[in-house]
Amino acid sequence: MKKYGIIGRPLGHSFSKKYFEDKFAEEALSDCVFENHELETIDQVKTLISDPDLKGFCITIPYKRAIIPYLTEMSDAVRAMDACNCVQIKKGKLIGYNTDVIGFEQSFVPQLNKNDHYALILGTGGAASAVCYVLEKLGLAYKFVSRSPSNEQFSYEEIKSPELLKQYTVIINCSPVGTYPKEEQAPDIAYDLLTEQHYLYDLVYNPPLTRFLQNGQANGARIQNGYPMLAIQAEANWVNWNKE
Repeated sequence: MKKYGIIGRPLGHSFSKKYFEDKFAEEALSDCVFENHELETIDQVKTLISDPDLKGFCITIPYKRAIIPYLTEMSDAVRAMDACNCVQIKKGKLIGYNTDVIGFEQSFVPQLNKNDHYALILGTGGAASAVCYVLEKLGLAYKFVSRSPSNEQFSYEEIKSPELLKQYTVIINCSPVGTYPKEEQAPDIAYDLLTEQHYLYDLVYNPPLTRFLQNGQANGARIQNGYPMLAIQAEANWVNWNKE
């Protein structure tokens, strides 16, 4: 039996388990299973990886950075971001990858246009480090927006400026605001100032059309939700887990 899984806490609404169980059923992979592993502490990963049938696992909050000391090898992206969301187990070695980067870039780029040079990142959670990595690769300047901003960040009040929003045409929601069951919520930005020049990307995938995206769409903005990122990332995990 080939075992795969995900570590994190909590995992009640994990995307990965259903995705891979559906994949195994569709591809008739009867010798594969996928399990959720809610670890109270990262140290519990030692017990998990002692299972000789475990071929790999993905990682969600709060362990994307905490897993680093356990890795034998890591990709350049993991090293650059100090964040890992995918581990292949091969001959006792733990090889770390960051497939959030692949998922975000491939789902983000299709709607990017030549006039998009500046991006706002709402929140620092989830895959924010992967978002930053990709924006830097693409040559887009970015600023974080925070309720308690540092000197290098904008406040939510500041981004209600027409001049600022004219410059920052890309807005990426990395916060959980708007996620089911609180889908009536939306980040506090000046939606009335958005135009067809703007591009709103939401890492939230449930609901598929968040209030953030609805408000952007109503003003003509390009929009994209987080589902393609997760699906692309999951397939990249599968490739990594099964590398020879």
